[in-house]
Amino acid sequence: MKIIKIILSFLFLSSFVELDSKLKQNRTKKEAVEVNILMPAPFEESTRNLIKKFNNKNDKKIFVRVIRGPMETETVSDLAISNLILNSNQYDAILVDVTWLPKYATAGWLYPLDSLIDKKKWDSLMLGAKKGNSYNKAIYRWPFVADIGLLYWRTDLIKSPPKTPDELIKISKKLQSTNKVKYGYVWQGRQYEGLSCVFLEIIRGFGGNWIDNENNVLLNTTESLEASTWLTSLIKNGISPESVTNFGENESLQIFKSGDSAFMRNWPYAWAELQKDDSKVKGNVAITTMVAKKGITPTATLGSWGFSIIKTSANKEETFKVIEYLTKRTSQIELFKKYGYTPIDRSIYSNKILNKQFPILKFIKSGLEIAYPRPETHVYAQISNVLQRNLSSIITMQKSPKEGMYDAQSDTLNILDSVGGF
Repeated sequence: MKIIKIILSFLFLSSFVELDSKLKQNRTKKEAVEVNILMPAPFEESTRNLIKKFNNKNDKKIFVRVIRGPMETETVSDLAISNLILNSNQYDAILVDVTWLPKYATAGWLYPLDSLIDKKKWDSLMLGAKKGNSYNKAIYRWPFVADIGLLYWRTDLIKSPPKTPDELIKISKKLQSTNKVKYGYVWQGRQYEGLSCVFLEIIRGFGGNWIDNENNVLLNTTESLEASTWLTSLIKNGISPESVTNFGENESLQIFKSGDSAFMRNWPYAWAELQKDDSKVKGNVAITTMVAKKGITPTATLGSWGFSIIKTSANKEETFKVIEYLTKRTSQIELFKKYGYTPIDRSIYSNKILNKQFPILKFIKSGLEIAYPRPETHVYAQISNVLQRNLSSIITMQKSPKEGMYDAQSDTLNILDSVGGF
């Protein structure tokens, strides 16, 4: 399957050759330094207006060409890796998912940005936005959007949101018993990366961790068993639909948007969708951080994207100027208003006008203050796949929580041992 993906990536890459040739026919080398950036399709669409502005106002000194990648995150990564292995110099920069960074940095594909970064600008970033950009004490990525997992709740049904796992179940049952909603809580239960993000928030909410700061794997602990048992109980007790085991972000959003659920776990982008005219909960939604046991600080899984410069790029300084433009304060505000992208600049969260217009900002700020990255390792994709498979087996009742978590622990250790650990 992996070989097929890589072959498709080569075909995808070759499709740009003719387009590249036509573009260069319309510009001479004297006109501009061309900066090529690979982005997943959704980001190419959302930044199109900003790129157009940059190319029109930059006096033709720098011309940005965005290479539109596939929709699927991992397919974009396969495309990038195939190019980097070939050392074809197709890209000057890549919009990189937070989980890719250790693998790309370990392979030596990325250029450290420390010498290009203005310390004042770095210090102006939200704490959560700073996470996931460094590896082995070097900064390899400038953040573009710092997503975090949040809990959405219905203000027309309850006066305040649940703070603990038990409260979420208690409130859900009450609302369901009075026919206020069909379901209590929807989340991402499909066997994919979203399930790993959900579990990280829940296990930390029970006082545990996936892998701690000392690189200890903790999937067979009491806290891990409690977390996986709790997720299973949501389905067994009808708090979540059985079909949640096939839900991604969009499926969860559609159930909540239709008014059939009291609570939803999702990313900040969902807020903009819930404010549209076709939303049955428009005007009746608030956001908070994820539930956690009493006395435990909740966690918001960090799901950020950022720009990395390729080590072989001949246009590093020009590329960084483009990155600075795409992530400057006005660009962040535009992308937040139009697409719900999480701002990374601290000053935006203290803007009174924006806060009045967009109440979600204070909740995003709270989430960024407790943002927690997934394990930072070059074999992250492999260990996440292990967790997803075993969690899926647990919530579909094919394995008990104990059996599934112990298998996840053993398989994760085997993977880390095979590569010499972290």
